[in-house]
Amino acid sequence: MIQKQLVQILLAPFSLLYGIGVSVRDFLYKQGLLKGVEFNLPVISVGNLSVGGAGKSPHIEYLIRLLKDYIDIATLSRGYGRKTKGYLEVHADMTAEQAGDEPLQFKRKFPEIMVTVCESRTFAIPKIMMARPETKAILLDDAFQHRSVKPGMNILLTEYSHPFTRDYLLPAGRLREWRSAYERADIIIVSKCPPQLSEEERQAFTAEISPLPHQKLYFSYYDYGQPYFILNPRYRLEFTPELEVLLISAIARTDYLQAYLEEQVEHIKAMEYEDHHYFTKYDVGQLKANFDRMETNRKVILTTEKDAMRLQLHHQYIKEHQLPVFALPVQVRFHFGQAADFDETIQQYLLNFQV
Repeated sequence: MIQKQLVQILLAPFSLLYGIGVSVRDFLYKQGLLKGVEFNLPVISVGNLSVGGAGKSPHIEYLIRLLKDYIDIATLSRGYGRKTKGYLEVHADMTAEQAGDEPLQFKRKFPEIMVTVCESRTFAIPKIMMARPETKAILLDDAFQHRSVKPGMNILLTEYSHPFTRDYLLPAGRLREWRSAYERADIIIVSKCPPQLSEEERQAFTAEISPLPHQKLYFSYYDYGQPYFILNPRYRLEFTPELEVLLISAIARTDYLQAYLEEQVEHIKAMEYEDHHYFTKYDVGQLKANFDRMETNRKVILTTEKDAMRLQLHHQYIKEHQLPVFALPVQVRFHFGQAADFDETIQQYLLNFQV
């Protein structure tokens, strides 16, 4: 703790310089010298103030499940980490290197919707509308800071264990904007809450965030599903108390996931990498070596769905060495019976949308 505070103090001058740049940009938008482009169809943005870890992808998937059976929707992401450039419509037979891990995950889970990636959202949205004129709404992934597009609805996520109210600007902290930027949000979701959350904790968080009159505040958590074999999802895994898990992941934070697994299995050994890391041949070789060193016969390799998109680049190696790599699916749930109100808020925005 003392070391972390010392590092924050040393990095504070750089955070101040970064903050000045953010403030100048914010001033230009407030004065109208810079303007976000508005489009004649509903655009819903899901993002956060911090760098990674808040659970944007599962919340995008929640919105997809909510809307896909009623209207034609499209998702638009930057496609972080992909090795392609420009506008691209994602197809299920692509790789993570082509499309990015999260967009590819969306397309494979929801093949009926249009999934796109592009560095420029202002360029991509007209391309989507030309390619699929029947599109009735666009979901922007990780777009809270990208103000070149002005969404009709702004959803801001903040992680329960790392809320923006207790964080600092980069590089001393993980915030990409000043805390006050939360005022742009229409909806604030405290994500990755414990499965059990008391009314007292809810009230304390509400007081800490202090939502504005126009803002709605919700509390969500993860409901993990049954793991499936990444090379053939028909094969499922049952967690048992005797099972030992080798967890390989490249996500922003694994504490929430590991807390869940600790209640399900005997032991967890973790191999952790930086967010969106592309696993190398050496990495998967180490994965096999670590798995072989586990002495029990009741063992399995587990990963997240996002990481599975990148691990599948090594499908031949996994198949050849018969590695039991399973992906753990997740869905968002809401506390305090808030799901119905959240769903209605989204639906009312779409019904009341006017050009």
